[in-house]
Amino acid sequence: MVLDSVSKDSTDKVAKPALKSFEGLADTTFVRLADFSEDFAYDMRYATENNFLKAKVYDCAECYTRVKTAKALIEANKDFMEKGVKIKFYDCYRPNSVQYKMWEIVPNPQYVANPDKGSIHNKGGAVDITLVDMEGNELDMGTDFDYFGKRAYHDNVDLPQKILDNRKLLKETMEAHGFWSIRTEWWHYNLSAASNDRVANFKWECND
Repeated sequence: MVLDSVSKDSTDKVAKPALKSFEGLADTTFVRLADFSEDFAYDMRYATENNFLKAKVYDCAECYTRVKTAKALIEANKDFMEKGVKIKFYDCYRPNSVQYKMWEIVPNPQYVANPDKGSIHNKGGAVDITLVDMEGNELDMGTDFDYFGKRAYHDNVDLPQKILDNRKLLKETMEAHGFWSIRTEWWHYNLSAASNDRVANFKWECND
């Protein structure tokens, strides 16, 4: 019933629905981020063929996380917006069934986490993000999302200073709000508090 009401509101072009409150929600509850903040941008790549898989693995583009992840993202975004930028999402919570789809296409643990073990994406505690200015223009991070090479590494300092500064802004702000990065992907952030959550297969409804 909750998802039905969310879907109806999200397609309502006449009356903008009021933002929802986290009050009464457990930290591990899955929520649709757009229901709690209007300040994010989205380019959900796995709901398109514009990704390294060259395949659409989500039925529709939505960004869900657990409540504690959503709260941390909203607080981080407030800091970013004070600097004239905001978070843009490429991927959020990923159902474990989608992880299996990805593994079927690219069964390589260097690029896709083994679905038998799952990843923090499957726990609702990981996001793939970049930064955009308030007009929606992406900041230069040196590579596109899901670029697998040394140019995407955090410890690669052989890059123009502007790119290094943009990555530093992203990394330091996210870390200040409880997230940690991985060395090889400038876009990937895990919420430390989500590490011990269970792998999930919650699926959202689509209303295309």
